[in-house]
Amino acid sequence: MAGTNRRAPARGKRTAPRGTATSSRSSAPKRRFFDYPRSGFHGLHRWLPSWRFVLGTILAVGFLGAGAVVGAYAYTKIPDPADDTRAETTTVYYANNPDGSPGAVMGTFAAQKRQIVDYPTLPEYVGQSVAAAEDKTFFTNNSGISITGMGRALLNNLQGGATQGGSTLTQQYVERYYVDKTTTDYVGKFKETLLAMKIARHESKSEIMERYLNTIYFGRDSYGIQAAAQAYFNVDAAALTREQAALLAGIIPSPNNWDPAKSPEKAEARWNIVLDSMEEEGWLTAAERAPMVFPPTAVYQRADSMGGTNGYLLEMVLDELKLEPLAFTDDEIYRLGLKVVTTIQQPLQASAEDKAKQFMAGTLPGMDGGIPNPRTRVSLSSVDPKDGAIVALYGGPDFLADQRNTVTFDNVQPGSTFKPFTLIAGLEQGVGLNTRFSGRSPQEFGDWTVPNFSKAQFGNIDLVEATAQSVNTVYAQLNLQVGPEKTAEVAERAGVPAPVDTNPANVLGTQTLKPIDMVGAYATIASGGTRVDPYIVRTVINSDDSVAFEHKAPTERVFAQDVVADATYAMTQVVERGSGKTWVKPLDRPIAGKTGTTNDNKAAWFVGFTPNVVTEVSLSQIGEDGKSQESIEQIGSVKFVTGGTWPAFLWQSYMTDVFAQPQYATVVDFPPRANVGAKPTATASAAPTETATPTEEPTEEAPAEVAVPSGLEGKLEADATATVVNAGLAANVISEPSDTVTAGRVIRADPKGGTMLASGSPVTLVVSSGPKAQPTQQPPPQPTPTETAAAP
Repeated sequence: MAGTNRRAPARGKRTAPRGTATSSRSSAPKRRFFDYPRSGFHGLHRWLPSWRFVLGTILAVGFLGAGAVVGAYAYTKIPDPADDTRAETTTVYYANNPDGSPGAVMGTFAAQKRQIVDYPTLPEYVGQSVAAAEDKTFFTNNSGISITGMGRALLNNLQGGATQGGSTLTQQYVERYYVDKTTTDYVGKFKETLLAMKIARHESKSEIMERYLNTIYFGRDSYGIQAAAQAYFNVDAAALTREQAALLAGIIPSPNNWDPAKSPEKAEARWNIVLDSMEEEGWLTAAERAPMVFPPTAVYQRADSMGGTNGYLLEMVLDELKLEPLAFTDDEIYRLGLKVVTTIQQPLQASAEDKAKQFMAGTLPGMDGGIPNPRTRVSLSSVDPKDGAIVALYGGPDFLADQRNTVTFDNVQPGSTFKPFTLIAGLEQGVGLNTRFSGRSPQEFGDWTVPNFSKAQFGNIDLVEATAQSVNTVYAQLNLQVGPEKTAEVAERAGVPAPVDTNPANVLGTQTLKPIDMVGAYATIASGGTRVDPYIVRTVINSDDSVAFEHKAPTERVFAQDVVADATYAMTQVVERGSGKTWVKPLDRPIAGKTGTTNDNKAAWFVGFTPNVVTEVSLSQIGEDGKSQESIEQIGSVKFVTGGTWPAFLWQSYMTDVFAQPQYATVVDFPPRANVGAKPTATASAAPTETATPTEEPTEEAPAEVAVPSGLEGKLEADATATVVNAGLAANVISEPSDTVTAGRVIRADPKGGTMLASGSPVTLVVSSGPKAQPTQQPPPQPTPTETAAAP
């Protein structure tokens, strides 16, 4: 037949004779199940499949593919959200405002800077703006995917164009909220497509949009619409205007590159596209669109919340959150969205930072050009004795540069600031303030030789005078009488970490301590004897506004009130007439405290308190190796930095600001002196025993008065000192340059000869140090603080 492809019998091929019977089974070729290559054909046609085969194959593959998709869809499970999408920023605040609301933000802890907001709290146009920018079909597309979009993207990618995803907003949501990584391979995209289809059937449009808005990155280190609203406009997301919402929506595809601060032209172009799309969709009228102008954004400064002085505070907050009873892990702190209200009062903190930084720069008013060595370490901290709340703390200039907090990390010898613990130990054993000891110097106790500071000589003086003048020899005798182990035990009860040294010299502050321990121990004294431990976290609030933690006021009494009243009275005399008089007394209110200076001037302290605030200031100096301690170098004209010089000076500079605050402006008196000593007092009675009304002064007969010797001027220092001591008075020696008096001889005595004083009172001998050095250009600046003769 014409046109057939059937092959004619081959020439010469033998055929069966006509009429010969043959079996049809043997004459017809056996049909194969898969007839390929095709039988009965030759050449190219043998290898070309029939249309039936092609159609069947396509249908079979289609059915199999559809079945695979249906099966894959059925077995696709909605996973848990990615960890970071649920993470919220933990915010740390300064102490509560007077109205009880948290103070200003101190810093944050965040895996990602994020704060979750509910979609219903946002204006409707926020979601519409994002849909206009990313997927105009979002609110009407119930499948969650776009076949045309994916097809267009696939064709573009196969043609070698820039990679496109063709993703709907729902698919982007799946990628960010559940997968938490960008998927580029086709298998991954297929899985995301199936998940988007399932999500579209199981979650409402509001749920998807809410989670999307809380998940996506907007630049400026901000995740979610709330953080973005704050970063770009300093407002909450609920307060965004249409213009602001459109700007944020427009930069979603490339926020770091399209930030108006970096690319204002691109940002505004994207802003116009969003508004035009909203108008097309009917979400914005032409009348509303016409007057809109591109909104200004806030200046963005990338800041590390741990930088500067705040870093020391935030590190303390972290440490405290990890302690019982909270015991948060780092992961929980960085993801739970906690609100942490601290005890730090922002005005006091600002003053502490300012005064400490000015002091180190030598610019604090009154320093007259004295500049500390750059390696000088300054600690300054204030505690509320009512409960131990740390209200201000300066731990250093920059946490990122040096993470050693001077208040909580440095180990510094406390010097004479340790003496009040021995005083309390004596009072508890009935050794009253009127008890007298010899103040001559030096004194030997076995193999222990104790001198007074600056070779000062005193007669028989009571414990009030010995405290005011910080007389080492008197306190050495008291410590031996009560027992050094008793001094250690009192210090531990006050809050000094155990174990405290029990050697006889512990009264002189030979053991190194952290400043936070000393300010806490003094807070226990200032509280009237209730043990208080410094803390910085007052309240912790969960993300659902429930209270996770609230600090409780302490209730453990460790010292009897009458004992503390007498110890406090003695410490007020340090300010009234002792080593703290020069700088602290002019503040003109009841203040108790103690100066402290160590051997070789390696540390100097002033720790002072009123009934409602305790503040410590310490100075030390590290060696060039960054570890060892060395003597504090001369600052200005003060050659030997003692507690009564620069520490007391810095203390009063800062406390002037503190007392200007309304909560500290009112002058509060200490309890009156109780005159403990008639019999031993219990170490921790709940309240003082009923006694007759105490008086401010000792009830025993006042000591006899003696006259200051005359003719001290011009004597050698040793001769003048002996004359004063032999008269029953104490000698305090200070030096001063003189062009007319030979070095080593007395320039003048204060008070002058013939003045009547109580026995044991101090007489200051001003001794010449020789002619004043002649400057080469100009006189060196003279700082106001001066050295004192008593050990401060």
